[in-house]
Parts: sequence; C-alpha cells; structure tokens
Amino acid sequence: MTLYNNKYYTIGLSLLMVLVLHSCKLQKEYQAPAIEVPDTFRGQDSLHVATDSLDVAEIQWKAYFEDPYLIALIEQGLQYNFDIQKALKNIEINNLRAGQANMEWLPSVSATLGNVNYQYRSKDFYSTASSKYYNTQGKEAPENMYWYTMQNASSLNVSWEIDIWGKIKNQRDEVLAGYLQTKEAQKTIQTEIISKIAEGYYNLLLLNAQLEVAQSNYELTQNTLKIVDLQYQAGNTTALATQQTKSQMLVAKALIPNLKQQIGVQENALRLLIGQFPDEVKFGNAMLSTLIPKDTLTIGVPLELVRHRPDVVAAELELDAKNAVVGVTQAKRYPSLEINLSGGVNSMLPENWFNIPGALFGSVIGGLTQPVFSKKRLKTDFEVAKIEREQAEIDLQKTVYTAITEVSDALIVIKNVEEQLAIAEDQVQTTNLAIKQSNLLFNSGYATYLEVITTQKAALENELNLNRIKHAKLLSRVKLYKSLGGGWQ
Repeated sequence: MTLYNNKYYTIGLSLLMVLVLHSCKLQKEYQAPAIEVPDTFRGQDSLHVATDSLDVAEIQWKAYFEDPYLIALIEQGLQYNFDIQKALKNIEINNLRAGQANMEWLPSVSATLGNVNYQYRSKDFYSTASSKYYNTQGKEAPENMYWYTMQNASSLNVSWEIDIWGKIKNQRDEVLAGYLQTKEAQKTIQTEIISKIAEGYYNLLLLNAQLEVAQSNYELTQNTLKIVDLQYQAGNTTALATQQTKSQMLVAKALIPNLKQQIGVQENALRLLIGQFPDEVKFGNAMLSTLIPKDTLTIGVPLELVRHRPDVVAAELELDAKNAVVGVTQAKRYPSLEINLSGGVNSMLPENWFNIPGALFGSVIGGLTQPVFSKKRLKTDFEVAKIEREQAEIDLQKTVYTAITEVSDALIVIKNVEEQLAIAEDQVQTTNLAIKQSNLLFNSGYATYLEVITTQKAALENELNLNRIKHAKLLSRVKLYKSLGGGWQ
C-alpha cells in the first residue's frame, strides 16, 4: 500500500511541477515598433496623393502598363524568367520546412524491428558467462569466447519533449517567418523583372524612334546635298559647300548602323528576361509619344502603399524571426522536461523472441534537465539574440525610410521630366519651322548652304533629345511603380 501511495505521490508532484513551470512567463510580451509614414514628403506636390486608404488590389501592373505588347512580354517573363522560377523553388523548399516545423510539438516515435545482440567474452573479462543459457543447455561455459550477452529484441520507442517554455513554438515561428520571407523575396524578384522588362521595352522603342529620326534626317540632308551639287556644277557655290553638306549627311548616316546594332542587342537582352532564345521583339505600332499617359500627374499615390513593399514586409518578418530566436535562446536556459516510453519483446533465445507474455518488457522514463554550468554560452546566446533583434528593428526602420525616399525620388523625377519635355517639344517645333524657312530661302537664294545644314543639324539633335526625354518620362513611371513595390499584383 505504501508503494502504491508513493507512486501516485510522485506522479502528482511531477504534474504539479509541470503546471507551475508552465504558468511562468519568460519575458514580457514583445511589441514590435510601429511602421510610421509621414503625412507629407518631398515631391508630393508633383502628384495628387490620396488621403484615404487605397485597396492594394486597385493597383495592378496590367492597368499601370497599358501597352498590350508590353503586357504580353511581362506575362511571358512572369512565367518563364529563370530568376522567378528559382524563387518559386525556394518557396517550395521553405514550405516543406515550415510544414515540418509544425510537427515539432508531436512526440518522436521509432521502431526497432529486429535487434540481435550477441557478445562474447574471455576469462580475463571482469564478469562471467550467462549462466541461464548454459544451464538450460546442460553445458559448462568455456573459459574463452563464452556467450556473455544474448539478446533478441523488437521494440517501439516514444520520446516527447514537453514545450513548457515555448521553445518549440518559437522555433516554429522562426521557420514560418523564413518561409514568408521567401514569398516576399519572390515578390521582390517579380517587381524587379516587371521593371526590367518595361525598361528594356522602352529602351527598344527609344532606339527605334532614334533610328527613324536618323533615317529621316539622312534623307533630308541627301536632298540638300543634291541641290548643293547642282549649284556647284553651275558654278554658283564652292567645293567646300559640297563637302560640308556631305559631312552633315554622313553624321546622320553613321547613326543608322550603330542604332541597328543596339536594337539587336536590346532585343536579345529582352528575350533573355522572358526566358526565350534570341530573336526579334514585336512592338506593333507603339511609339514613345503614344505610350505616355496624359494622366501621369493626376494618379493617386497614397504613401501607405509602401507598407506593402516586399522589402518592408520582409524586414518585418525578419524582426519576427529574431524575436522568436530570443524566445528560443531564453528557453534553453530553463529546465526541459522529456518523457520517454518504450516497450516490446526481448529474449535471450531466438525461439523465445516473440513469446507472449514471457518476452514482454516496458519502461517509462521522465527527466527534468536543468543547465547548471555551460561556460556562459547560454546567457551569451540570449544576450546576442536580443541585440540582433534590436538590429532587426533598425533594419526595418531603414527599409521604411529608404522606401519613402525612393517614392520621393520618383515623384521629383516625374515632375522635372515633364518640364523638360515641354521645353524639348518647343525646341523641335522651332527647328522644324526653321528647316522649312531655310529651305525656302535657300531655294530662293536668300540663305546660304551653311544656314541650311546648321538648321538640319539642330533639328537632328533636338529630335534625338526629345525622344530621350520621352524615354526618361516612361522610365520615371517604371521607377515609381518599382518604388511602390507594385510587383505583388
């Protein structure tokens, strides 16, 4: 009766200890720093900034990039780009790890299907032979190489660590944060790929626009050269006039093969981005001027969208992971409770291996282990984890500030490019009018060939510059899209 009471006393004491330990809290609930965004910021006046919140579903890259040829390229890129495919594989890997982490709270179960253990000893060994076996056989044990242990066993073993301090939970939270970070990394790559495809497409449009300008100017200077040649043959001008006019014609002509070369290289680069072999890229009748939306300066851009930037979300998840590590390192400093159960069959002779109940055995082991002296390693790990969590807070703050700065930069660029575009359009209109007037005056004998080729040179430079500014404006919209982290749609 005393043994019976002692058994239940021990069990009750163990359960009470578990409850007391479980009721303790390691640390105060950690509060992550709030993400704050300013109400006003530099460059805000260049766009209408919405004051109310905007559902992220309203901002989609298909609505932002309206050109159907560009949309088709982006869709191919999102499906076949190698970096995106690799990122998706990383998500699969971390998804598997997160699923496994969710099972850590369950007990570990292992089975020994068949374990045969025969050990032999000799006379100088500190023990004697297994008397039971030799007695049953009616034999005397030899002095050397006698059977010391004969064991035939099959068993089932269960080991379970009770998560008193939340160590397993924090480990699971850390793995989960890592999995979610890979998803944000995939969104970052998607944003980058969409931006690069758009930039490459706009570069291709710029090169084709510059090629058209060069060919047009080349044809114009060819006509001028014919007229100057006729005047030279008639003795009305000098050979110098012919040479200078031809020189201006060759300036435009030299641009043509160079631009064709750049177009081919840009097409190959764009095809690589969408996971395709080198080939031409179709862009229909799209031109730089037709792709610039008239409402560029009136779209609503709430700064709150930076909260959805993949790098900002990833920084938050990194902070969550570091906080989980703090919990893990602190829990390692406290006692761990582990219960081990095992049972099966065990016999000396093979013929009795599965003799039930004679070969049955079982054991229950419960252990409460407390680290005592670990050379300050556990305390150091805990303090380092807290410092790393503080570093993660700093990284989060830096990421938010960087995001807001990039949005401000994009808005400033859009505003100033718009002003440059207005000036460049006036310059082109002025030189086009000057070309018409100079040709009329030249044909009437009131202007020299120098005035004509000077006007044509200015027209070439102004039209090339106008295309570059149109291109810059399109790139500024890509920069705004990227700064707002739009790749998550």
